[in-house]
Amino acid sequence: MRFDVAAFAVRNWQFTLVAFALLAMLGLNALMTTPRSEDPHFPIPVVVVRAVLPGAEPAEMEQLVADPIEDVLDGLDDVSKISSTSLDGAAVVSVEFDWSVNPERKYDEVVREVNALRANLPAGLVRLEVRRVRTTEVAIAQVALVSEHLPMRRLEKLADNLRERLDRTPGVREARYWGAPGSEVRVALDLPKLAAMQLPPTAVADALRAAGAETPVGAAHAGDRRFNVKAGGAFRDLETVANTPVRSVDGQVVRVKDVAQVAWAQQEADHLTRFNGQRAVFVTVAQKDGADVARVTKGVDQTLDEFQKTLPAGVKLERGFVQAENVEHRLSRLFRDFGLALALVMVTLLPLGLRAGGVVMLSIPLSLLIGLSVLQALGFTVNQLAIAGFVLSLGLLVDDSIVVTENIARHLREGESRLNAAINGTRQITLAVIGCTATLMFAFLPLLALPGGSGAYIRSLPVTVLATVGASLVVALTIIPFLASRMLSRHEDPEGNAILRAVNGAIHRFYTPVLQRALARPWAAIAIIGAICATTVPMLGAIGSSLFPPAETPQFLVRVEAADGAAMAKTDQALRYVETRLKATPQVKWTAANLGRGNPQIFYNQQQRETQTSYGEVFASLTAWEPGKSEQVLDALRADFARYPGAKISIVTFENGPPIEAPVAVRITGENLDVLKALAARAEQIMKTTPGTRDVENPLRLDRTDIDLGLDEAKAAALGMPAGAARRTARLALSGEDAARYRDPDGDDYPVRVRLPMGERNELAALSQIHVPTAGGQSAPLSAVAEPQFKSSPARITRYDRERTVTVTSQVRTGALTSKVTADVQARLAKELPIPAGYELSLGGQAEAQSESFAGLGAAILVAVFGILAILVLEFGKFRTALVVAGVIPLGLFGAVAALWLTGNSLSFTATIGLIALIGIEIKNSILLVDFTEQLRKGGMGLREAIEKAGEVRFLPVLLTSVTAIGGLLPLALEGSGLYSPLAIAIIGGLITSTFLSRVATPVTYLLLSRSEEKNLVDVGEIGAEAQAA
Repeated sequence: MRFDVAAFAVRNWQFTLVAFALLAMLGLNALMTTPRSEDPHFPIPVVVVRAVLPGAEPAEMEQLVADPIEDVLDGLDDVSKISSTSLDGAAVVSVEFDWSVNPERKYDEVVREVNALRANLPAGLVRLEVRRVRTTEVAIAQVALVSEHLPMRRLEKLADNLRERLDRTPGVREARYWGAPGSEVRVALDLPKLAAMQLPPTAVADALRAAGAETPVGAAHAGDRRFNVKAGGAFRDLETVANTPVRSVDGQVVRVKDVAQVAWAQQEADHLTRFNGQRAVFVTVAQKDGADVARVTKGVDQTLDEFQKTLPAGVKLERGFVQAENVEHRLSRLFRDFGLALALVMVTLLPLGLRAGGVVMLSIPLSLLIGLSVLQALGFTVNQLAIAGFVLSLGLLVDDSIVVTENIARHLREGESRLNAAINGTRQITLAVIGCTATLMFAFLPLLALPGGSGAYIRSLPVTVLATVGASLVVALTIIPFLASRMLSRHEDPEGNAILRAVNGAIHRFYTPVLQRALARPWAAIAIIGAICATTVPMLGAIGSSLFPPAETPQFLVRVEAADGAAMAKTDQALRYVETRLKATPQVKWTAANLGRGNPQIFYNQQQRETQTSYGEVFASLTAWEPGKSEQVLDALRADFARYPGAKISIVTFENGPPIEAPVAVRITGENLDVLKALAARAEQIMKTTPGTRDVENPLRLDRTDIDLGLDEAKAAALGMPAGAARRTARLALSGEDAARYRDPDGDDYPVRVRLPMGERNELAALSQIHVPTAGGQSAPLSAVAEPQFKSSPARITRYDRERTVTVTSQVRTGALTSKVTADVQARLAKELPIPAGYELSLGGQAEAQSESFAGLGAAILVAVFGILAILVLEFGKFRTALVVAGVIPLGLFGAVAALWLTGNSLSFTATIGLIALIGIEIKNSILLVDFTEQLRKGGMGLREAIEKAGEVRFLPVLLTSVTAIGGLLPLALEGSGLYSPLAIAIIGGLITSTFLSRVATPVTYLLLSRSEEKNLVDVGEIGAEAQAA
């Protein structure tokens, strides 16, 4: 005996109420406690290794640092991509693993391998760090301590104190400060005195290192106690540093103070920061995984308020970026859309009557709360995609309840009691409702398995829809029948209320004659509908495709790139020009300038740029993002910056989706840098002259000029110089060397750094005064083994999958379609840029990401379509009937593509998800019609009569479900968001055409295939009769 869910829920109503009260309470708890965030949080299997070797040119960084690190990382399992960038004195190696791995475990493996390699890397490395890329790595807040006159050492102390306080704030994973050069005890060498005594600079560093080393020498006993004995240790005062013996010369002890000046100083500034044009130190805060950004920000604000009270005169605490403001703005818009959608859904339910509409409306909060509790249990946050999923679900989750309630009301109008109507009305369509919902859920199910970053980014959307729609099925088959048995009127008017009578009258007057004419001329109807659907193909070509749209946040970056090798003072001129222009723009709220390095990371797919004297970046915010107006403001600034003669200035807005180099990127791979440079130069020219491109960047466009010491290893060996001594001596003099540590009374450690005075170290003439140690404790002038000469070298060397690569990139002008621009660039490159043997050209940027994402999406669509067909065959038991139901798919695709075309949208990643959802909704509506037709035929009704009857009876529930879905999605479509509006527009357009065209196409297709089936059965019967007669 089959279990009757509706009968159990109606007859055991106390249990039903308690069960749903529990589920509702769990949902309310989830609503209050689920973390909120701007974007989804998901694990990223990418690890970045950064190394700094002062004074090394890019080719040296590639050979000595990047290549060995790549070697060890390439030996790890599950490696997907390896890339590296070698710059002046720095190298960045990034490894991406397969997205199926555990990122934390892979991070541990990378740390282990890099630590094991450390001994084989150059001894002069001042930094070697391994960081795992996280979506929560971004700063949720960036503030500035501003002071024009306070000594930097005191400002740094304040920043460090604030960092410690913020680190103790609940939910904070890490606080960091930026832009403070740091203090050091500087031992500024006097080269003439060293030369007169024939002392090499390394002698001073070695003496300080020996004196400052903490060396255990044993243990001593005093009475019954045992004490460890240590020698040396960190310096405690400057006098001790100055009096450290270096060497004995002619019987006299030469001390550090005899050949150098010892004093407190600021470290060489490689990253300077300003807030609104004033000198500042930035402090950023990153939250812990799973923390709620609003709660963490509240705690951070309290910490900042308390800290602000302790600031000395002349120091201001300025608050800049606060991610919680973006989150609140974005989620409040979505919640507003949700409220509007709810109101529209209520209006669309009026034909059912107030009581029936009230029953259906109760299913909305129950389904949403259950879905939210599932979302929390699976570890997702409430982010913009999850909210979009809830709004999308709003138009879908009432479908089952509408169908069930409408069928119960129809049974009541036919004279049944409320109890019997609730049980019988639900039982009659239980299988159809389950089949409908199963097909809808199967359409979203493959989205859970989408590969790569795009799949991880959107995953919270299908999870939300699946959880909410699944909950709506349970609600529709259990508590809705119970509520209907208690709330619907016992005396339903056979014709329904006035609105229902008007709708049914319109159906009878307009739809029935059209259906009858179509059934009379089925092939003509199919031809007309087919011709309409055929226009989908040219429209697809016209709208083009894209990946993810701009994030539409008010913040943006202005990148300043001076000539490679330019001094920071030169770069700063361009940076100050940008600050001045932004300050004069009324729509700009604040600016945070960074000289020598990129701004700390504040968006999940934008990494911070490494230290480079020729680079500057301004992180700025508009007062608000206004679609259309904000783009005009930024375009005006771009035009202004393009006229600046001394540097390349570009504006970058944040983009949703996985990280990419730029919207358009051309990657050229090969070994010889000269050939790569020539190919890149030609590609740059082609891209610059292609319509729609802007801010074309070629990293090999200009070489940098360096000084090569021209060391003669044979002469060095003849003079008895140890291997590498000349290089170390030159690096110490020009870049400096940390020789020991200094510990102040507060317990803070500072480096003791030996180097030339800041004014002298940049002078080429200083090289002639440097001595290098030789065997026997003597020294020889560096000039004896070196012949400095100017030399051109590439400003950066990039590698992709272990091969040298240059990537020429371009942004896309406002209003241009990235896919169209990329296609034009690709066509011109194929025609105008011959690629020599051994070299390869490929597309990166959005084209590569789109290829990876849409490949997974194409597989998801195929799985969804064939999975739905399998469910239909299982439900109806006939392949032909399943084809009738699935035949509505092209009807919706036509409307979806037409709607995207009319609204000026491309077929983006989220719009494609809308198409997948549309397939499920269309199938769901088609099942209702075909299933009822089958029931009528089994009841003995003729084919044509059953088709007409089912068309009329099922038109109303199909219309109501479609209209409620459209009402639920309409605010989302009108929002104007580039991320989720195309999704809503695609579904709305598809539902409009599918609702009306399928009311004709499905009955006609059913008629034609049923006649064909009956003819085959007649033919088989005649053959059997003839065989028996024979």
